[in-house]
Amino acid sequence: MSELKITIDGKETMVNQGATILDAAKQVGVEIPTLCYLNLHGTAMKSQTASCRICVVEVEGRKNLAPACATPVINGMVVKTHTPRVMKSRRMVLELLLSDHPKDCLSCEKAGNCQLQDMAVKFGIRDVAFNENHAQSTYPKQLGVSIMRDMDKCIMCRRCETMCNKVQTVGALSGVNRGFNAFVGTAFGLPLEETVCTQCGQCVAVCPTGALCENEQVSDVLSGLANPDKVVVVQTAPAVRAALGEEFGMEAGTLVTGKMVAALKELGFNYVFDTDFAADVTIMEEGAELIDRLTRSIKGDKSVHLPILTSCCPAWVNFYETQFSDLLDYPSTAKSPQQIFGAIAKSYFAEKMNIPREKMIVVSIMPCLAKKYEADRPEFEKDVDITLSTRELAALIKQANIDFNSLEEAEFDHPLGESTGAAVIFGTTGGVIEAAVRTAYEKVTGESLGKVDFEELRGFDGVRAATVKVGDLDLKIGIAHGLGNARTLMEELRNGNPRGFHAIEVMACPGGCVGGGGQPYHHGNIEVVQKRREALYREDEHKPLRKSHENPAVIEMYDTYFGHPMSHKAHELLHTHYTKKDRI
Repeated sequence: MSELKITIDGKETMVNQGATILDAAKQVGVEIPTLCYLNLHGTAMKSQTASCRICVVEVEGRKNLAPACATPVINGMVVKTHTPRVMKSRRMVLELLLSDHPKDCLSCEKAGNCQLQDMAVKFGIRDVAFNENHAQSTYPKQLGVSIMRDMDKCIMCRRCETMCNKVQTVGALSGVNRGFNAFVGTAFGLPLEETVCTQCGQCVAVCPTGALCENEQVSDVLSGLANPDKVVVVQTAPAVRAALGEEFGMEAGTLVTGKMVAALKELGFNYVFDTDFAADVTIMEEGAELIDRLTRSIKGDKSVHLPILTSCCPAWVNFYETQFSDLLDYPSTAKSPQQIFGAIAKSYFAEKMNIPREKMIVVSIMPCLAKKYEADRPEFEKDVDITLSTRELAALIKQANIDFNSLEEAEFDHPLGESTGAAVIFGTTGGVIEAAVRTAYEKVTGESLGKVDFEELRGFDGVRAATVKVGDLDLKIGIAHGLGNARTLMEELRNGNPRGFHAIEVMACPGGCVGGGGQPYHHGNIEVVQKRREALYREDEHKPLRKSHENPAVIEMYDTYFGHPMSHKAHELLHTHYTKKDRI
């Protein structure tokens, strides 16, 4: 690839052909402000609509200012990034954006995390010249089960549209109207629940303002905790412990498991449990289902549907229910760990502790906004009552005036707080199938694994394939993270499964749950997601037990309650079926 010479603010550098002015500026350490631009390296997410014009620069020989994010470098180009003309233009753009923006910053859900707000502070804007006697956009708020949309705050950066259409390939969002009336919306203005939206929340993760936020349920939790007639149980997903610390100023990838448990106990939850327990149960059920299908297939049963598809991710479930409903015989029937936990808490644990089901409130702390939608699905009969995102938990801790950083570490309660390392890695791409393989290998071969780390199943590529030797079988595995990548594998399956996969793991969010739509905002820094991922592998390494079928609390539960994986009672409580959904 040929190189091109560019001079930026007097600094000369060489860049590869195809690079933008913004790319070149980063290379020489020159900061150019951006708002609509976002590049999540390592994923397909690159939004460079050049719609906001915050990044404009002067290019020698050109009459008009050029958007740095979308202007390719030409050999010999001379660029100036902070001339009076450039600074005046950026300020005017910001004032125009603010003139049509609500002034509720004190109560906005994104206060303190709003990139438009940050930009206004950076440019020292204290007054907006265009406010007086000018019309302002007014759109009704849409409050969904998982996501709240306030299009009055939409600045038409179109990041959400890029994420929804290009990365996730869902197609629920698109630009609507023109000029002053333009915003990003759904077909016919339908609520998200009536569209093909998967509720993954990745649009929320990349929105720079308060136009897209989660449906906040902190007040519901406080009401539950204040009710003396209720027993409030909380579960925490594996990815939460690798990200929560960021909300309290800690480095990305800092594990805060013990502090998180201590904070939840300080808040007054009656029992603090771990979704990891349910993840171990998921492996017992999903692993048994995989072994059953493989055994029957090897014996010649033509009715068996392979590959088995993991079904832990609710956004992925929504995706195949709406877009691949002709392949509904392939997903595992095992519920997600969230729902398995809810079912166990309100049956096995409730009976063990003599707590009537109606007196128990099950709260989930999840990295994913689709978990809110999942908990509300009618087939799950409110096994999980309230779901908070990682961000909502952080807000609750702050509201309670708990000094999170100084908390002494605490332990999960028993028995639903016991877990293995296999469960921890559920929070990252490749983790679910690696956990399943650890158990399936020993169940099939009768041999003990010497090395439990299956490096071939790890990585950050959007679509991966690996072969794992399990006895005499070469187990062929496909892995995808991000729904656009999942589509690639599903189209393969429609075309006859040419690579002969026996199992496919899919996670809807880039990086898996660590990059979930309810996690602390990474503001386009994908390294944050990767550090969270590494943290989960560290916790797995330090666990005394690293295979789901070795969890003593899980073994006891099967011995005394379910009998064995895939039993009638297990099917009744821990399994489900998914159905075709016709949506626009």
